[in-house]
Amino acid sequence: MQARFGRLKARDVILTVNNLGKVFSSRQKETVALRHVNFRTHRREFLCVIGPSGCGKSTLVRILAGLEDKTSGEVLLNGKPVSGPGRDRGMVFQSYTLFPWLTVKKNVMFGLEVNDHAKSEAERHALEWLQIVGLEKFADAYPHQLSGGMKQRVAIVRALANQPSILLMDEPFGALDAQTRCRMQTHLLEIWRKIDITIIFITHDLEEAIFLADRILVLKAHPGEVQELIEVPVPRPRHAGQITSEAFLATKLRLESLIYSAPDEDEPDSPSIVTRMSHVTDDVE
Repeated sequence: MQARFGRLKARDVILTVNNLGKVFSSRQKETVALRHVNFRTHRREFLCVIGPSGCGKSTLVRILAGLEDKTSGEVLLNGKPVSGPGRDRGMVFQSYTLFPWLTVKKNVMFGLEVNDHAKSEAERHALEWLQIVGLEKFADAYPHQLSGGMKQRVAIVRALANQPSILLMDEPFGALDAQTRCRMQTHLLEIWRKIDITIIFITHDLEEAIFLADRILVLKAHPGEVQELIEVPVPRPRHAGQITSEAFLATKLRLESLIYSAPDEDEPDSPSIVTRMSHVTDDVE
């Protein structure tokens, strides 16, 4: 998979964003959140989006999901305009957004049944997805009985159950403790390896972006504009030992020069993946 994107042809493009802009208006003023955003995402690509506080990362992913209206430009998924939410896109938020009154299995079944799958078929698919993430033994448990990482795994497979073309993730591991976050990164890469899915992943953690992504889209702040699109030179499959490699450290240095050239006091320091990954084995739990 390494360096594959330089060789891809137009037919491999799944998402196209052309001259995207977003302006928030109020009685007092207008705030330009995004301006002239252009990029393309390829089938089975893992794209991370980073940038300083206020650069419009979450606004961008909400527009891609159809949850926020754009002001200008266009978003095309498989050549068709995105004008609202659709089953061709799955969404995972930082909060777990599970229905607390439903069991784990029924949470995963929910979207399938809404999209006209028979109950028996929805149940079969839900159990298959839970097996993929190692939670089949918790099918009849309720969300309050699960750990944070387990809840987020359920949220991920619920989003994937309808087989979307793209999985959109807005800082999904931000609320997890450091060790669980590292495990979830490994879980996510394993899921992505097994199925035909494109992932767009929002994060403020530079090392998380390098560890996960094929390419990293760097946004400027105030307003959000594309600063650079970087191909990650770290070979796959990714593992903890790569965090001290020359390629990993050089990429991190480049990202730091882009993100922190104009320090933003509102952006909290990110926990180091070097520290976090040292506590986690390469095995998927």
